[in-house]
Amino acid sequence: MKLKKQLLFVLLLAGCTASFAQQQRIKEEGKVVFKPHWFMQVQAGAAYTVGEADFSDLISPAAAINVGYKFAPALGVRVGASGWQAKGGWVTPQQTYALKYLQGNADLMLDLSSLFAKFNPSRVFNAYLFGGVGFNHAFDNDEANGLDTNAYQMEYLWQDSKNFIAGRFGLGCDLRLNDRLAINIEGNANALSDKFNSKKADNSDWQFNALVGLSIKLGKSYTKTAPVYYEPVPVTVTVEETKPAPIVEQVEPKETVVAVEAMKQSVFFALNSAVIQDDQLTKIDALVAYLNKYPNTKVGVVGYADKDTGNAKINMKLSQVRADNVAKALQSKGIAASRILIDAKGDVVQPYAEPRENRVTICITE
Repeated sequence: MKLKKQLLFVLLLAGCTASFAQQQRIKEEGKVVFKPHWFMQVQAGAAYTVGEADFSDLISPAAAINVGYKFAPALGVRVGASGWQAKGGWVTPQQTYALKYLQGNADLMLDLSSLFAKFNPSRVFNAYLFGGVGFNHAFDNDEANGLDTNAYQMEYLWQDSKNFIAGRFGLGCDLRLNDRLAINIEGNANALSDKFNSKKADNSDWQFNALVGLSIKLGKSYTKTAPVYYEPVPVTVTVEETKPAPIVEQVEPKETVVAVEAMKQSVFFALNSAVIQDDQLTKIDALVAYLNKYPNTKVGVVGYADKDTGNAKINMKLSQVRADNVAKALQSKGIAASRILIDAKGDVVQPYAEPRENRVTICITE
């Protein structure tokens, strides 16, 4: 009786250990999910206003500060202020002049990296495209008013200050330093009224800016979801008390047919993967033990793929590789290839209602 109690304790302990291990098996890893957030950009650099002078003579200082909100991985908006100094050139005699301006901007931003390569908060290089409008307030135009123009009257010459509407677009990138900070590089173009530089040319006055600065995220840009675990299956252990064998008369042995209960194992895979995960190896071991116990039994190995990802051609190839890898795992443990029947269904057949559970190879003995 003492031996029976010890055996019962060992079996219960093994059952609890198996149940705990099953509870810890991950069905789906946690995901990184985008979180809407505010951000700020502080920039400084150089401006170039198109004019009738050497390129280097028309370069002037520029600065900008922006505050924005990113409400989707690939989409955001920002408002800001930019400006400092612009320059113009006069041909006869050759001379340049400067004016000051301050411009308020509103831009729609498109995150090119997230658009074409999916959201990844750890990506080092993130490119963006933007377009918008600005309200330009120009002032301090004294140098243009004091030009020696050989008595020629500048038709668009203005004094004191003047306001203009600007159309703008540009391209930039953020070089990630950590979750909150990135080095920002941006180039933008602004189209203004022909009157901006006080000269009549019958076309828009263009100003270009090359800026470098910092991008600062004012909130966390992502969250992580918890992993999904398989539901635990209760383990029931039954211990039968040994009874004395009854005395029976010797009879002629009869041939009996023992019904063998089929085994089914579903080996799950990660997204776009055919590698057997560590937590699925116990299913391979269970199949091997079953096939060794019943040497005349064969096993059907059928691969599947999730139809919500990839395409039919890729999924057929992926399901075939999944089935082949399970078959190779069985063969590596001594199961003859002649006992393994391999098939692949691609995404044509979906054995489970949950899409991610169809990343699977189903093994059924027969």
